[in-house]
Amino acid sequence: MKNVDDAMQARRGAVPRGLLRTGPVLFSYGFRPFFLGAAVWACVAMALWIVALAADIAVGGDYGALAWHGHEMLFGFASAVLAGFLLTAVPNWTGRLPVSGPPLMALFTLWCLGRAAMLAPGLIGTTAAAVMDALFLPTLLFICVREVVAGRKWADLKVVAGLGVLAAANICFHYETLMRGAPDYSQRFAVAAYVGLVTVIGGRILPSFTRNWLAKRGRTDFPAPYARFDVAAIVLSVAALALWAVVPESPVTALACAVAAVLQLGRLHRWRGWTTLAEPLVAILHVAYVFVPLGFAALAAAAIGLFDRASAMHVLTIGTVATMMLAVMTRATRGHTGRELTSSLATNLAYIAIVLCAVIRPLTAIAPDHAHEIYAVAGLLWLAAFGLFLTEHAPMLLRKRRQPIG
Repeated sequence: MKNVDDAMQARRGAVPRGLLRTGPVLFSYGFRPFFLGAAVWACVAMALWIVALAADIAVGGDYGALAWHGHEMLFGFASAVLAGFLLTAVPNWTGRLPVSGPPLMALFTLWCLGRAAMLAPGLIGTTAAAVMDALFLPTLLFICVREVVAGRKWADLKVVAGLGVLAAANICFHYETLMRGAPDYSQRFAVAAYVGLVTVIGGRILPSFTRNWLAKRGRTDFPAPYARFDVAAIVLSVAALALWAVVPESPVTALACAVAAVLQLGRLHRWRGWTTLAEPLVAILHVAYVFVPLGFAALAAAAIGLFDRASAMHVLTIGTVATMMLAVMTRATRGHTGRELTSSLATNLAYIAIVLCAVIRPLTAIAPDHAHEIYAVAGLLWLAAFGLFLTEHAPMLLRKRRQPIG
């Protein structure tokens, strides 16, 4: 029956989907290649950035080392994690089978080509490199839109909208960098899109995972259910992010971000994260979300000149985005490969490393004379976090799912 379905899909021009039963395990499910690729690139790109800072070695060709670093964190590493998450989550949301096998391999190859093109754009020309890199996110967007529409899950279009903003921001990044000399609006819109996605998706997974963990232990002190307060917090936070992306230095932006910080702090309190401290695999989700209100507070301070803008952005990029992504990568990898949903020592150390990285990197705002030392320590902590993830989880991603005993 499956072969008949695949043949019918092929005749209709549809993307073949369904869990791959033959061929490389790596391409049997979306989270496998993209989580692995994201972690590898997180280490490679950060190592190159540290070398570029220490030895003044140029990377990124005409883009320059600074722009290349920002691009590869936002549109290289982070886009791969997002792809792995969406290609795994969207089928669960829509009830449709996931993309796997050759189509998944082709999509992952497209992401890899983008990384190679941006690493040495001069080899094929900056225009060709920009086009090659810019193809990945629109392709992922097309796949996700198609699945959401086919599954008639209209509420999930807000997640797809965030992906659309990222795809547009990446194209703008290339234009701003090559035509105007440096990225500006594009980076802020990308960060805003990621943080917006965290506020939306986080509102699903944090209370859900927390409730499930507490229920298994016979407890009833559950997180508050999704309510109008959550809707208001999301809407006002997205508005504040949009305002910051357009006008980062303004009293109005400061006020909007301060209000968003208060609302997100209240939202976090409603989820009762302190009840999960016994299981770091769940608690880290709440820790990552702590950086949402902290990030909004930092943006508010930066908007009126009380904090460095780049440092404020790093509160969100490392604290909110990278920490949440590492939390999701570890949990999803363990859960979807048949492992027990509990953290190990290596996972806990990875969590500690990424949180310390998020805390230390913004310190350049108050200790600018020690910026290079802070960059080095933060970079090494980043390498430790994703290096530990690879050491423990890469074998899981490359092997078949464990079958339950009995």
